[in-house]
Amino acid sequence: MFSAHVNSAVRQVARELDSGFEPLRFVTALLRKLPPNIAHQTAVKALRYGLIPGAPDTDDDILKIDLWGMRFSNPIGMAAGFDKNAEAVKGLFSLGFGFAEVGTVTPNPQLGNSRPNLFRLEEDQAIINRLGFPSQGVEKFVRNLEQQKVRSAGIIGANLGINTLTKDPVADIVLLASKLAGLADYLVVNVSCPNTPGLAQWHKPDPLKEILRAVRSALDHESYNKKPLLVKIAPDLSENNLAAVATIALDAEVDGLIAANTTVARPSSLRSENAKQYGGLSGPVLFGPATRTLSSLFELTDGKVPIIGCGGLSCGSDAYAKIMAGASLVQFYTALIYGGPGLVKQIKRDVAGLLRADGFRSMAEAVGAHHR
Repeated sequence: MFSAHVNSAVRQVARELDSGFEPLRFVTALLRKLPPNIAHQTAVKALRYGLIPGAPDTDDDILKIDLWGMRFSNPIGMAAGFDKNAEAVKGLFSLGFGFAEVGTVTPNPQLGNSRPNLFRLEEDQAIINRLGFPSQGVEKFVRNLEQQKVRSAGIIGANLGINTLTKDPVADIVLLASKLAGLADYLVVNVSCPNTPGLAQWHKPDPLKEILRAVRSALDHESYNKKPLLVKIAPDLSENNLAAVATIALDAEVDGLIAANTTVARPSSLRSENAKQYGGLSGPVLFGPATRTLSSLFELTDGKVPIIGCGGLSCGSDAYAKIMAGASLVQFYTALIYGGPGLVKQIKRDVAGLLRADGFRSMAEAVGAHHR
């Protein structure tokens, strides 16, 4: 079934692209012809085996930024959710990403939610997913990451989740952190995915503190106790919960925040029939809420806690807006589905141009500039 879908799509795209063969354009058009889940699998495998043309170039010096004792060659990262099992890190860096966040990984293998669980909203350039943390488990993840880490040319984050039927979510996260602290460059506690039953309760202040303190305690007994620990939050938090998250961050429970995950909201501007599907919504409609969440967190923490801006980014000006709102780094995923692999290089070029146009000499100078 998988190969039949791919062969049919290849023939259709070849007929439609009659103006000459352009590798990146061909890849983008091909993946869009495939059913969403198969397109995702195909893209991961293609990057893993070097079948998607890279975009080799030297990053502009103005894009470099130092964070958590690491030098990022550029601030543009692949968000979690694409490379769930740490298979394609080398391929992602070949596209020009400065860092890649892999996962979400769970302790034990699980299939995730039953299909259909991934939907394109073509008219809105958006996606709804209710995948539910499909994962090959941490042991496979570790083996893949060990191989990828050796060959990687960038910074790797690991996004940590819980098994759907777990009886002890805290133990799940602690186990993952302990196993991955020596491999990943930073760790992310994901308590904001809307598609895993019971996960949302750990997004509340007291349960979140419990998880983070348990992880910190476990890492204190390892040689990796200085590994940056981040939390990924939802764009749907109330003002009180946002303030509580900021307080936790300022109390040194975490080293950074990611704002934000997908949303359960359904803006009235959505045009696609698939907008009626339940799950987490991503794409341009998420840009406003996610960036407002980012901006609020920057103000609430007085810019003292590094934030990765994620959600709705689809072009260089979006990335720049998040940086100005307080993001030290930015991530995207959905835009890659619609814009293709060449989008990474374009976003970097545009951000560098915008920084210079506004008189900044470095990325760091621009972070949170709208608040000054």
